[in-house]
Amino acid sequence: MSCGLEGSRVLVTAAGSGAGRMIAEVFADAGARVHVCDIASDHLAALRETRPEIGATTADVGDPEQVARLFDEVVAHLGGLDVLINNAGIAGPTAPPEAITPKDWNETLRVNLSGHFYCIRLAIPLIKAAGGGAIVNVSSTSARTGLPLRLPYVVSKAAVLSLTRNLARELGPFAIRVNAILPGGIRGARLERVIAAKAEALGISPAAYEEELVRHISMRTLVGPEDIAAMALFLASPAARFVSGQEIGVCGNVEYEA
Repeated sequence: MSCGLEGSRVLVTAAGSGAGRMIAEVFADAGARVHVCDIASDHLAALRETRPEIGATTADVGDPEQVARLFDEVVAHLGGLDVLINNAGIAGPTAPPEAITPKDWNETLRVNLSGHFYCIRLAIPLIKAAGGGAIVNVSSTSARTGLPLRLPYVVSKAAVLSLTRNLARELGPFAIRVNAILPGGIRGARLERVIAAKAEALGISPAAYEEELVRHISMRTLVGPEDIAAMALFLASPAARFVSGQEIGVCGNVEYEA
């Protein structure tokens, strides 16, 4: 059954690998025209190798000049924009608050929060010109639960929720829907690195920390990139035409994060 996104013009950030790549491929499979960016040019090259129809730009979304260049290439490739998927983010430091450096704090917010805004501010005129569309911001369940030793990350992801709610109010009159996805732990290389860093900080093994992580998820499981992609596809589709300003967990119900 068609999801109604055939021909839609979609930008997915940080889509060279992981959940971002899965999102880009799922939208392309649904008939959308897709452009992606990532800071890792080798990941983009690997994506283009298998999906040459997907446009790609090497860009750091935390740099407004690179974002401006990205949007020039989006317009050249797609001719406009209907959907923005703000997926870019970094883990930030794993440390107690007093050990976090101003540099690490600023870098985490630069990418995780300012990067979303830099893309949104350039996407809005294009989506308005298209007569409406959707913006999906990727946050985290830790924005609700908190997560010790990950303060800059949690703060940045919580700010994304305020960004989403305010934009939904401002852009609703222009038929632009804005929602946030709150993933739990997503299986993959990035989560493995996060688990290793957190385990080291706590003085336990990665396996022991992962066991503790899953124990506080109601469904006792991590999620897959495909689960995040499915929600992004729904939120961008006509099936979600009256869904806006929402914070939707895709996490198996994370009760608590240790």
